[in-house]
Amino acid sequence: MSSTVDVLEPTIAPSRPRASPVRSRLDLRAVLPPSVLVLAVLAASSGAYGYHRDELYFRMLPPAWGYTDQPPFTPLVARLVSALVDEAWALRLVAALVAAVAVVVVAAITAEVGGGRGAQALAAWGAGFGYYPLLLGHVLFTATFDLVVWPLVLLLVIRAVLRRQGAWFLLAGLVAGASLYNKLLVLALLLAIAVGLAVAGPRRRALWGWAAAGTVIVLVVGAPNLVWQATHGLPQLRIGAALSAQNAALVRPFVVPFLAALLGPTLVPVCVAGFVAPFRRNAWRDLRWLPVALVAIVGLVVLMGAQLYYDLGVLTAVFAVGCVPAAEWARTRRRRALLVAAVAVNAAAAAVLALPVVPASALAGTVVPAWNQAARDQLGWPAIAQRVDAVAAAHGEDAVVLTRNYGEAGAIERYAPSLADRTYSGHNALHDATPPPATTDVVVAVGYSMTWLREDFARCDVVTRLPEADGVVSQETGAPVRVCTGRTVPMSTVWARAAWVG
Repeated sequence: MSSTVDVLEPTIAPSRPRASPVRSRLDLRAVLPPSVLVLAVLAASSGAYGYHRDELYFRMLPPAWGYTDQPPFTPLVARLVSALVDEAWALRLVAALVAAVAVVVVAAITAEVGGGRGAQALAAWGAGFGYYPLLLGHVLFTATFDLVVWPLVLLLVIRAVLRRQGAWFLLAGLVAGASLYNKLLVLALLLAIAVGLAVAGPRRRALWGWAAAGTVIVLVVGAPNLVWQATHGLPQLRIGAALSAQNAALVRPFVVPFLAALLGPTLVPVCVAGFVAPFRRNAWRDLRWLPVALVAIVGLVVLMGAQLYYDLGVLTAVFAVGCVPAAEWARTRRRRALLVAAVAVNAAAAAVLALPVVPASALAGTVVPAWNQAARDQLGWPAIAQRVDAVAAAHGEDAVVLTRNYGEAGAIERYAPSLADRTYSGHNALHDATPPPATTDVVVAVGYSMTWLREDFARCDVVTRLPEADGVVSQETGAPVRVCTGRTVPMSTVWARAAWVG
């Protein structure tokens, strides 16, 4: 890989005097076409497959200042959209719009460090049609909004440093503070930026003063959410610990290798060029904090052990910087063709893996389910709801449904209307909702890990199992559906034992 970087990034003589990079204007003629195409592709594919389990969950949650597992913003968006159009494609139009805006923000980073039209086009096409940007733009996740937030915070910090206009830190603090209402993970980004600036500079006293003021704005803007967290036992720390306990063994060893997959393998040389260039270009000395911030965020992701993609935003900014030397390298027709081919091949592969390009009926015979858990989590929900509805109907109107996870609960609430007000789950924030009636004596229990119900009921029999969807195995495939009767403990005890986070 070092030879590739040498080609992309010509050596600059160390004797060149220090200077600041010349900014370029954002060229909308180069940036808008990929942004609009990202929006069109995501909108066109928004109705395929079905709801993701997280989308089913979000649309169930009532408006609140916070939840056991997350701040209020994404569930509020899902609730409002579902009140207008209760379909998966409607939620995904929001995600598509976010992804399209993110393309422009990433290209703006390239322009800020001096990239011209070709470099900006490379940033827009490459980042817009990268693997994880497409995946997060297809489904409404909490992480979907990070596609914009993280590059935008980094863009504003880059402007503060390169333009020597510290007031940009204040705007970065405003964006990060607002983002706390969606995910507290933005604090990890701010920590990584601080590490980068502390290690690599610049160390101008005025810059640090503005950075401190930006931090104050983060805390002031995010105060209501932070206060809610503090007064509710810091639930985000509990959910983070639970995710780490569940995922760490599979996440930590693969965080670094997975960097190649986040945008796509053929774009790795551009990312490497963006990592190396600030150390080799005298005019980019004040950008050296950005590669250090990437190292810091990767270290934090390894430490947290929760999810593989948490460092996507910083990697995308490094890629945006790398587009400048990459565009300079591609001055000949042959090299330009190679670069275009790399972006095109990556985009095609990313679309197949991240989007519902393969029909659901043919998905089981491909590598997509192995690569993309989100695809598996969009299949089979109506059939699951119908099976549970049939079991509940056979046991009278007083029977309640108790599901192991929020995906099952959300599917039943959405696709089995007769059970909507009789479906409960102890998973995450659903356990904070109204509990089952104290007089409940018949429980239809759905999902794995529900064997403890045998201790609370005189009889608890498996009557059926949840089906797989089109041959694709998911978390629900084969999960038992039990009918439990003859309760032997108070229903409040059953409800307390049903609670879990993860």
